[in-house]
Amino acid sequence: MSLLARIRSDLTYIRELSRIDRATRGVGPDNPRLLPDDLEAAMDRFAGNTAFHFDGVETRYSDLEARANRFAHWAIAQGLGAGDCVALFMENRPDFVAFWFGMSKVGIVTALINNQLTGSSLAHCVAVAHARALVINAGQAPLLDTARDSLPQDIPVWSLDGAAGQDRDLESAIADMPEDRPPRRHRETLRGRDVALYVYTSGTTGLPKAARMTHARCLDMMLAFISPCRITQKDRIYETLPLYHGTCGVCGVGTALLAGAAIVLRRRFSAGAFWRDARDSGATVFVYVGELGRYLMNNPPGADERDHAISRGFGNGMRGDVWAEFSERTGITRLVEFYGSTEGNVSLVNADHKIGAIGRIPPLLRRFMQTRILKVDPETQEPVRDADGFCIETAADEPGEAVGRIIAEKSRWRFEGYNDRSATEKKILRDVFETGDAWFRTGDLLRRDADHYFYFVDRIGDTFRWKSENVSTGEVAAALQACDGVLTANVYGVAVPGHDGRAGMAALTIDGRFDVETLHDAMAANLPAYARPVFLRIRAEDDTTGTLKFRKVDLVEDGFDPREIDDALYVKDPGRNGYRRLDPALFDAVIDGSYRL
Repeated sequence: MSLLARIRSDLTYIRELSRIDRATRGVGPDNPRLLPDDLEAAMDRFAGNTAFHFDGVETRYSDLEARANRFAHWAIAQGLGAGDCVALFMENRPDFVAFWFGMSKVGIVTALINNQLTGSSLAHCVAVAHARALVINAGQAPLLDTARDSLPQDIPVWSLDGAAGQDRDLESAIADMPEDRPPRRHRETLRGRDVALYVYTSGTTGLPKAARMTHARCLDMMLAFISPCRITQKDRIYETLPLYHGTCGVCGVGTALLAGAAIVLRRRFSAGAFWRDARDSGATVFVYVGELGRYLMNNPPGADERDHAISRGFGNGMRGDVWAEFSERTGITRLVEFYGSTEGNVSLVNADHKIGAIGRIPPLLRRFMQTRILKVDPETQEPVRDADGFCIETAADEPGEAVGRIIAEKSRWRFEGYNDRSATEKKILRDVFETGDAWFRTGDLLRRDADHYFYFVDRIGDTFRWKSENVSTGEVAAALQACDGVLTANVYGVAVPGHDGRAGMAALTIDGRFDVETLHDAMAANLPAYARPVFLRIRAEDDTTGTLKFRKVDLVEDGFDPREIDDALYVKDPGRNGYRRLDPALFDAVIDGSYRL
């Protein structure tokens, strides 16, 4: 990197950081400025603008707020108030946003539950949030049925598409509710440190954790992308990702609404329809996760890729090889890649669009952006400490775990943690560079090059990413071991050419009751599709350490090549929701991409 290029990059990052700081001035843990305050101001300013394009219907900002106000008055009528929680288990639709917006107006926390969950995982997410009610749309009822017996017995279920069975009719309940704003006194005791939303993350082990999204944190995330992405009220932001996800549902939605832009919302992502739909809807910006880019590039090049008005995109996980091809084929070169976790305090943004980078911390900004990369022992996966007991930063291009200093008085550097206090403590690393300091552990391996750009390497520990979702090996193993004939399950991720993240693989020991033909359906009751293992390996016995912990390193290195492994191997068969035996010919088809996972 030349000196001139370095100076230009330095100035870019200094300028963008200053703009973000100005936008978030007045946002903080002790400040009375709350998420609904900024959103209501946007509703007033942009009342006549279109807020959503969805299923051929346009919803204006004034319509969105009227709907939110009805939900808020309904909550008051139910005896709910500030500090209570309502769980939302809903597909993508404008009412998803209207509902949590309405709850925030009266100080109620909304738990945004992954709409693919089933069984014990779903019941756990409702229970851990201590929700006093559960709101669904009718399409979610079959999934909810798999968890009803495990839900708290006294929790009412409200359906937005009319009463069905034992569920209550939310649409009828809000029909006569006022459309005017409820008085601000319903939230006047709250401050920026109070929770606005729960957004779930699998963390590093176990079932999903309810990450505490405070009002201040939500505002920081929503305001941070308006300047780098140059968002104005003339933009139409194309969102095809789930609204329960922080990237789309918090960053994407907030960026649009606080800037007066329109959200072109789809129920789900479709690689085949993406460009045609983007063109027809007049989209100018899109929100992505890394797999979205790869799915689009897996399609043959076509004229639709350039026949649209999209000029910018923002999101996370766009790997360098996909990014380069994506920009070349589509002509979209302004991608604002960012790095951050739902619950964490480490955030980076690629302000100068360097392909593959997740951000940069110029030396001039190092003391203002306290993100560091620590040396990690590859065996223990714990930070390496020097003779004085302090952690060691990595050298240029050396992977290590990213950590962020916890500063309680600054909302951007706070770590709000989870509802589970013990889970929160596990993410805090103490006495890192000096006695008494505390840093948030991301669980991610990053590297920093000589020009101070940061790059994502991989997850560490017992969580891997697949289909842009974090998968907990402990949760998958528990679901497998509940299946007939499965004695033990050692779950891990394996790299597959042409795919981001790692595909789930399970090494199983079994008895005579095991039936591979019924395994997939048995898992479906407790695991979403992305978490069900892609590969199975049937073993005669476990490989454990002296303390009876599963060994994973050798299994990961073995991969899934039947020419190298004597154990029986199986691969998921998407066509029939089951598994088929993995032989050398099928292995080759997986590797060359002709067999689609």
